[in-house]
Amino acid sequence: MAGQVQKKKASLIVTKTEDRDLPMEKIRNIGIIAHIDAGKTTTTERILFETGKTYKLGSVDEGTTATDWMEQERERGITIVSAAITTFWDLQTASSVENGHYRINIIDTPGHIDFTAEVERSLRVLDGAVMVFDGRTGVESQSETVWRQADRYKVPRICILNKLNLIGADFEGSIKSIKERLGANAVPVQYPIGLEHDLRGIVDLVRMKAYTYKVVEDNKLTEEEIPADVLEAANKYRNELVEAVAEYHDDTLQKYLDGKKLDEADIKKAIRAGVISGKFFPILGGDNRTALVQTLLDAVVEYLPSPLDVPPVEGINPKTGDKEKREPKNSEPFCGLAFKVVTDPHVGRLVYVRVYSGVIKAGQPVYNVTKQAQERIGKLVLLHADQRELIEEAYAGEIVAVVGIRDTTTGNSLTDLGHPILLESISFPDPVISLAIEPATKSDQEKMGLALQKLSDEDPTFRIKSNFETGQTIISGMGELQLEILVDRMKREFNVDATTGAPQVAYKETIKKMGAGEGKYIRQTGGRGQYGHCLIRVEPKGRGEGYEWKSEIKGGAIPSEFIPAIEKGVREKLEQGILAGYPMTDIKVIVYDGSYHEVDSSEIAFKIAGSLAVEEATKRADIILLEPIMKIEVTTPDEFMGDIIGDLSSKRAQIQGTEKRGMFTAIMAQAPLAEFAGYATKLRSISQGRATFYMEPSHYDEVPVNITNSLISLKSGTKD
Repeated sequence: MAGQVQKKKASLIVTKTEDRDLPMEKIRNIGIIAHIDAGKTTTTERILFETGKTYKLGSVDEGTTATDWMEQERERGITIVSAAITTFWDLQTASSVENGHYRINIIDTPGHIDFTAEVERSLRVLDGAVMVFDGRTGVESQSETVWRQADRYKVPRICILNKLNLIGADFEGSIKSIKERLGANAVPVQYPIGLEHDLRGIVDLVRMKAYTYKVVEDNKLTEEEIPADVLEAANKYRNELVEAVAEYHDDTLQKYLDGKKLDEADIKKAIRAGVISGKFFPILGGDNRTALVQTLLDAVVEYLPSPLDVPPVEGINPKTGDKEKREPKNSEPFCGLAFKVVTDPHVGRLVYVRVYSGVIKAGQPVYNVTKQAQERIGKLVLLHADQRELIEEAYAGEIVAVVGIRDTTTGNSLTDLGHPILLESISFPDPVISLAIEPATKSDQEKMGLALQKLSDEDPTFRIKSNFETGQTIISGMGELQLEILVDRMKREFNVDATTGAPQVAYKETIKKMGAGEGKYIRQTGGRGQYGHCLIRVEPKGRGEGYEWKSEIKGGAIPSEFIPAIEKGVREKLEQGILAGYPMTDIKVIVYDGSYHEVDSSEIAFKIAGSLAVEEATKRADIILLEPIMKIEVTTPDEFMGDIIGDLSSKRAQIQGTEKRGMFTAIMAQAPLAEFAGYATKLRSISQGRATFYMEPSHYDEVPVNITNSLISLKSGTKD
C-alpha cells in the first residue's frame, strides 16, 4: 500500500439506511477516557474530521469543538457531560485484514473527577475504550481512577500516548508508568519516528512499515520503509510485541513455538484476542491532532470488540428469580439499559439507551423492570453530540436516545412487555460537598424546584434535600466545580436566579460500639389513643458499608404491618442525624422486641416509637463524626516542593510519597476535604502559578475530637 493514505469520503454526514443495516461485527461502541487535559476531546475532534463528520477541525482553546457543545464547556475548555457521536470508517492501513465499512459509536467522557458519574455510566454500556495518556507524564491520578472503572466493567482497552510532539515527551517512561502504576500487560504496537518537535510519524510494528505526515498536508499519511535511525528500536519492540501476544491465539502460538515467521494476520489475530480477553493492552503513540489518528481508527476497528465479541448481557428474571442471558441479536426479545438522562431545550427529556438485544421501534410500549412500570417510546434519535437525527427503529448493539419516556432514570432496565429481565444497575459514589441554595426572588421559588429536579434527574451524584431546622434547600455533589456549573446551568437554561452559601463538607455520623434503646409513644386524648412501643439494638458496620435494617420480632410481639413504620421512623431519624445534624451511616439497626395495643396502635405511633428508640440506642453507642478524606496529588517544579509539603502538612495531610515525572515532581497525599477550601488560589501563590493539583474522594475517616466539638458547637449555635 505504497504512496499516500488519504481520508476516504465514504464517511457520511447523514446516516443512510444501508449504513444502519451493517452487520453487527462491523459495529464498535467505544469511549474515549483519560486524565483531564490528556487530549480526549482533541482526539474525538480529529476522529470526526478524519471520518468526514466535520470538515473543519474543532479547537478546545477556541471553543469550537463538536462534542464540547455546552456554553460552560467552551468557556472553561473542559468536558462536563459525555457526548455521543455516530460515525463511519473504512480501514486505511490494513492489507491482510478484510477491508470494509465500519460504524463507530463514540462517547467522549469528562476527565475532571467532579464528573466521574459520566465516565462510570459510559463505561457500563461500552464494548471497548481508547485510553489517552499524556506522553510526557504517562499515568496520572485520574488515569488510575478511570482505568479501575474500566476494570470493574471488564472493558477492553487500547492505549495511545498523545502529545509526543511536545517538549518533555517520554515514550519509554510513559510505557513504564503504564506497566508499573496500572499493572497492565501493555506493549507498543507503534514506535514514534522522532520526539518532541521532531515527531513526524510512527512505525507500525505489526506491518513493519513507517507512516509519516507533514503538518501542511494535514490529512495525509505517507507509507514508506522504516528509517534507518529507528530500525533497531523498531525491531526490539516488534520482538517484544510478538512475545507478548503469541499466547492469546492458538494458531499464532503454534507457529511461534515452531519457529515459523509470523505474518501480519497472525499478529493481528493474537492482538485482537488478547485485547478482547482483557489481558493485553496495545499502545499507540503520536500526536492526536494529526492524521496519525487514522491509525488509531484502524486499531479501534481491528482490535476492539464488536457487540458479538463481548459476553451476552446477563440479568435476573423478576418473575422466577433465575439468571438469564440476552444474545446480541435482533431476533431476541428487546432488552436495553438506560444510562443517561438529558433535558434538551428542543425535544424535552432524552434518555440514552444501550440496546443489548432485539429491536425497539418508535411508538412501541416497553416495560421498565426496575420500576415495574410500563412506558411508551415516543421518538428514537441517533446522537451527534447536540445534533439529533430521527430514526424509526434501533437494533441490537446500538446506542440511541429515546424521547417520551417519563419515569425511566439512570440505571433502569427496559425490555419488551413479555420478556422482563433486570440488568445490573450502575453504582455511583456519595457526594462529599454541599451548599445551601435559595431563590433570589419569590418568582424564582417554583422555577428553582423544577430546575433542581431536572438537574438531579440528569446527574445521579447531584442530591437535593431540605434542612428541616433552617428551611434551606441543600444541594450536594462531588466537588465545588460540579455545584458551580449546576448553579450556572440553572441560571442559563432555566432562567433561575439563586444565591448560594459557602460550600460545606458532607460530614457523616456513625457509632463505635453496640447500643440498645427503647421507644414508647403513648397518647390518650379521649376516644381512640396512640400506642407504639419497640426495643431497638444498633451495631457498627465496616467503613463504607452503609445502613442495614433487620427485624428479629418473633411470636407477634409487634404485628408485621407495623414493622415498616418503625423502619421509616428509624431511617428519618438517622437521616437527620443525632450528634450534630449529619446523616448517620455504617450502622445496623435491629428491632428485637416491643408491644402493641389492639385498638390504639397505629403506623404513626410505631414510626415515632422507632425514631425515639434509635435515638436512645445510638446515644449509648459512642457516636462519632466522619469526614471525607481526599486523595491529593500536587505536581510541581522541584524548587517549590518544600513549601508545598509544609503547607500540606499544616492541613492535616499525610504525605504518601513523591514521584519524579519528567521535569516535575508529583507529591501524593491524603488529607481531609475540610482543610482544602480555596486551595487552588493558595497553591498558585506558593508556586508562582506553576504547580497544579488533583483531588478525588478516597474514603471517610474519624474526625479528631477537638474538631468534632467545634462542629457540634457550631450546629448548636445555628439551632439557637
